[in-house]
Amino acid sequence: MGISDQIRDMVEPLLDVVSARSPRRVLGDLVDRLGLRTRNEVPVVYDPAYRLPFASFEATAGVEPRRADFVAWYLLEKHIISATDLRAPRRAIYADLARVHSPALLESLGKREALASIYAVDVSDVPVDETLNTVRLACGVTLDAARLALRTLGPAVNLLGGFHHAAPSRAAGMCPVNDMAVAVAALRSEGFSGQVVIIDLDAHPPDGTAECFKDDESAWIGSLSGSKWDGLFGADETVLPEGCSDERYLRELGSMLGRMPGRPALAFVIAGGDVLARARFGKLGLTLDGARRRDLKVAEALAGVPSVWLPGGGYHHDAWKILAGTVLALTRQSREPIPESYDPLRARYTQIWESFGHEKREHELSFTADDLEESLRLRGPERHLLLGHYTAEGIEFALHHCGILAHLQRLGYGHFKVEVDEASPGDRMRLFGESEGVKHLLLECVLERKKAAGVDVLYVHWLTLRNPKAAFSGRRPQLPGQELPGLGLARESGEMLARIARELGLAGVVFRPAWFHMAYSARYHFRYLDPRRQGRFEAMQRDLGIVPLREVTLAFAQGRVRLNGQPHTWEPDEMIYWLSRHRREDRRTVEAERARSHFTLAPAPGRAAVPAPVEPKG
Repeated sequence: MGISDQIRDMVEPLLDVVSARSPRRVLGDLVDRLGLRTRNEVPVVYDPAYRLPFASFEATAGVEPRRADFVAWYLLEKHIISATDLRAPRRAIYADLARVHSPALLESLGKREALASIYAVDVSDVPVDETLNTVRLACGVTLDAARLALRTLGPAVNLLGGFHHAAPSRAAGMCPVNDMAVAVAALRSEGFSGQVVIIDLDAHPPDGTAECFKDDESAWIGSLSGSKWDGLFGADETVLPEGCSDERYLRELGSMLGRMPGRPALAFVIAGGDVLARARFGKLGLTLDGARRRDLKVAEALAGVPSVWLPGGGYHHDAWKILAGTVLALTRQSREPIPESYDPLRARYTQIWESFGHEKREHELSFTADDLEESLRLRGPERHLLLGHYTAEGIEFALHHCGILAHLQRLGYGHFKVEVDEASPGDRMRLFGESEGVKHLLLECVLERKKAAGVDVLYVHWLTLRNPKAAFSGRRPQLPGQELPGLGLARESGEMLARIARELGLAGVVFRPAWFHMAYSARYHFRYLDPRRQGRFEAMQRDLGIVPLREVTLAFAQGRVRLNGQPHTWEPDEMIYWLSRHRREDRRTVEAERARSHFTLAPAPGRAAVPAPVEPKG
């Protein structure tokens, strides 16, 4: 490359800034091009197919199915990694899986019933081929990451893996195969004979991993967990007390690392995302900072050792921040927290929406207001426009660009079509998709511009997400107001509506949740317009948080909810998603109402009532 080419490559990003195209991102790229960034280059492997194709996964298992997506989007947007650090995965081949797992187990994974049991979802919710594609991608990446780590003598990160409950002849606990055991067996077949250590920092014991390595004298397993299980076959297991604090955890971690064999040839680290306080199933009590300090401590102990870092489990809405923090620990040795207000889905949709209608230039997307209007509005006199602006074709393009149609394809639908017509009041948009030659209604919403709280808002009169291929069952029970199971796209739908409202210059999105589970699903962004109602809702979450979501919703339907000892019915009041962060809430009223409100559930037949906990002072 000549000097003129180098100068051009450095100057072009500045020209992009001058033309007002994503300044933060362009400046970050310029820093990378000039070599000014101080960080270790750590390969990170990710694929959009890492999201398991279960529409009910979030609701039934308490798992954030977008965890890998959130981490990849955040790392790229904040220039913690560059596009060259992000690697594409390859699927594991069955010959490698068969080095560890029995033919009977591998054959069973081709059956919907077996996968449904492993992931605790309904059988009707399992597309076998797509599920196994995700599993084989993750497993293949752990092997490739190990090969890469051995070449570079440093760390590599797989954003999906650490399936430590899978043993040679059994699968359990969302672990269909054991990716670490498969990777080591494949490396052994290629001549690798060095000492392997597995540092398992998931909140649950590595029962499957211990069984896989029970006859391998050159493998050492060290584990810190919050539960005591049998059958660990000689693993160095430390069981921590429930609610274990950061300091206690880090002391025990130091002791365990001190017992690790010196200078191993290869290490696997399960940097578990289920160690946070109040994580479902986890039982430990770490903070996000404690989890970051954990990763920094392990990274220091493994300096110069080839290592593969895996996320393990995560049953907390902040579990993605632990995984992103693992990469921060490895690349920047940083304890800087991820901002509490940062929402990766909102940030991603903002970025995507701004890219509509633009040509690619140097692998970046630029935009103008005219481009956006052309690509989304596509005005034509013969067509009814949603809210006077959006055609059916423009909406379908947006659904494609945001990845919603790709998700629906993985659920088994195709040949999508959007229809827009008038409703009373407002406008109606419907999305149809075909499966096995049958046309199904998948999404329907009725929207109107109107005033609420004295401002113009996008009012959602009706929104339904329908999965006709799925069925209700004991694992996926029918909730009040549901005609069919959902699609697992509630958060994506909320962000789409927010982007539409923003484009139309509206102040927010408003809807009226008819049931508790609807308000609970919207709790991260929507607030009740009435501060006293918001206070009571926060008290419900505080007092009834230990009760499964379905039971609370049914308790409202059955009249078993008590407010300060008196019967209480569900209040379907208006909630709003404010698009401006400068809106002030009357927190004094909210907190006063929350403090005076205490919720309990009258017992269902044969069960005890759920008492209201005392809110901590201060």
